[in-house]
Amino acid sequence: MSQPTRVIDYEGSRYSIEFWNSTREYEDRAERIALRALLPPAGRRLIEIGAGAGRLGGLYLGYAEIVLMDYARSTVLEARQRWGHDPRFTFVAADVYRLPFADAAFDAAVMVRVLHHLVDVPKALSQIAATIRAGGTLVVEFANKRNLKSMLRYALRRQTWSPYTREPVEFVELNFDFHPAWMRQRIREADFAIRQQRSASFFRLGALKRWLGAKTLAAMDGVLQRPLAPFTLTPSQFLKCQVVSGKWGVRAAGLFKCPQCGSTGWDEAPDRLTCSNDHRWSVRDGVYDFRGMKAEG
Repeated sequence: MSQPTRVIDYEGSRYSIEFWNSTREYEDRAERIALRALLPPAGRRLIEIGAGAGRLGGLYLGYAEIVLMDYARSTVLEARQRWGHDPRFTFVAADVYRLPFADAAFDAAVMVRVLHHLVDVPKALSQIAATIRAGGTLVVEFANKRNLKSMLRYALRRQTWSPYTREPVEFVELNFDFHPAWMRQRIREADFAIRQQRSASFFRLGALKRWLGAKTLAAMDGVLQRPLAPFTLTPSQFLKCQVVSGKWGVRAAGLFKCPQCGSTGWDEAPDRLTCSNDHRWSVRDGVYDFRGMKAEG
């Protein structure tokens, strides 16, 4: 049996508080600008993969059903505290390499600040493509190794790895930067066509944030995101992708499929889902947990 793919786990962390504080307001605003520009404003069903505590949930309110998914159950619980009052939201703890969703279940998917944690990008993208209907949209952000700061550091010999080579670089454990050409190729191989690109976070410098403020910097960022996107100078790149053929299947009636066997038949109880092949998954505190099967008895 093959070993499970390494994943980063923010279970029990204070990431949503310690990272997304006032010093990250500019990045938050810039990312929202890019998402609003690229994401279809409405549809039947949307998923955010790696949603964390639901920071971006307010951008999805044009959709009839919204799934917020993360690997860390504790962050999914934070998202539920934020959005649980709205019946359109469903909260799921799951592994991106073993997604528990039926084929073609979604009209749109969003993945921001997630790819840079993935060891096996092709495997994750193929899983995601299977969950989006033909013609549906994926808006994905990735960390760009060929950004201006990286190129300058390399030229000044303050950085050992080259920003120009195609292979990903793991600069810290489970933290990767990607060459734009490499990433575009992986996306196309997963049955996506790239429809639009935006570069974000042109001004990710502490001094500029203190001097001009997040609101002004984000407004400037928004003006530059599309016209300067072909130069891929920023550390954060957004791509709007469309499923080309829908070769993975047709839309099933329900939302979930068993990540163990692929079954889409379910017996539902308040504390669990049991698939037609008797694989049981926990449902607790309003969170569907597909990371490990519920113990028998």
